[in-house]
Amino acid sequence: MPLDGAAVDREKERQAATGAGNGAAINGNGVVVVQAHTANRLRLNPSLDHKPDRYDDLQLDFSPLLFSSLERYLPPAILISSRDSKVQYMREILLRYSPEGERTRVQKHREYRQKIISNYQPLHIELYTMHATSFFVPSFLKAINESSIESFKSIMSEVSGVFTFEMLQSRFCEMLLEEVENFEKWVHETKFIIMRPNTMNKFGAVLDDFGMENVLDKLMEDFIRPISTVFFPEVGGSTLDTHHGFVVEYGMDRDVDLGFHVDDSEVTLNVCLGKQFSGGELFFRGVRCEKHVNTESRPEESLELKHHPGRAILHRGRHRHGARATTSGQRTNLLLWCRSSVFRELRKYQKDNSSWCTECQREKKERQRQSIAATKLELLRREGEAAL
Repeated sequence: MPLDGAAVDREKERQAATGAGNGAAINGNGVVVVQAHTANRLRLNPSLDHKPDRYDDLQLDFSPLLFSSLERYLPPAILISSRDSKVQYMREILLRYSPEGERTRVQKHREYRQKIISNYQPLHIELYTMHATSFFVPSFLKAINESSIESFKSIMSEVSGVFTFEMLQSRFCEMLLEEVENFEKWVHETKFIIMRPNTMNKFGAVLDDFGMENVLDKLMEDFIRPISTVFFPEVGGSTLDTHHGFVVEYGMDRDVDLGFHVDDSEVTLNVCLGKQFSGGELFFRGVRCEKHVNTESRPEESLELKHHPGRAILHRGRHRHGARATTSGQRTNLLLWCRSSVFRELRKYQKDNSSWCTECQREKKERQRQSIAATKLELLRREGEAAL
């Protein structure tokens, strides 16, 4: 199960997210100056018509996509300022919001990544820059370019909120497998100790750690977020701004299966890369919030899907799932956990998760049923008293 991270005083988080009640002004030198003025607090709702700047060319403490996402919430006076001023304003907020321990962890991880990138020689350098026409099948690219509900549905199959579609070209799958094998060979030869993808998988590699972070950012931002905006709006699909990208390996000499769990993501992309294998089916058992994560599933929530190289499976991170045993051969999958910092902040104060948790939905309907039944009984009682 995913961990929420270090606990932080909620009032401090609220103050950090709103600039502690302070606003901001820009002095004559174009520098943001914090001042007490409520008109300059962050917006409660994003400016959807605003096209945010890109920040991926800057050396920042946080993900460039996080800055682009937060920019839509800036007060009008800051929104029209220079990019440097917006960066300074947002960075101050994020630094107050992020605990010191977390910032230290991020810095150490950044140094760990830099050490790998400085020494590892990529096998297929073309994988590290987005080349959409070489990576994706034509049907997927056509749907993305049209970017409509109809175009997305035309390439997808959907059952219980889980979407499947053809996505990656076979040559891309082959090259990515070769790149991962080359990285693992380098790790073995140099005896470099690497971090595995998560606490459940003992085999696999974090793609972000050896240089693929930018291309995976592009994958999330330009290809997964448009789809998630349409199909997963209730879990922050339109505000995905960070990711965790990795591959996992299954086989008799690898991880054999994967236990029942939820992902540390709002939206998960799972694409089989190959190779030859049998078994390994992915099974789902309903979407649940933290409160209901261990509740029983109902028969209509049971779903099982087979993996095929190049085919994507897209689902909510809180959709409980697991993987059957891979009984022969070797299976390698690309995983992209897509996260929304905005949704995660809002979720801390959200009491009603019935828009996406099926158990919350059931409880809400049951309360409504009981309320209606009680009202009917009261009306009948009153009619009976009036008839006396």
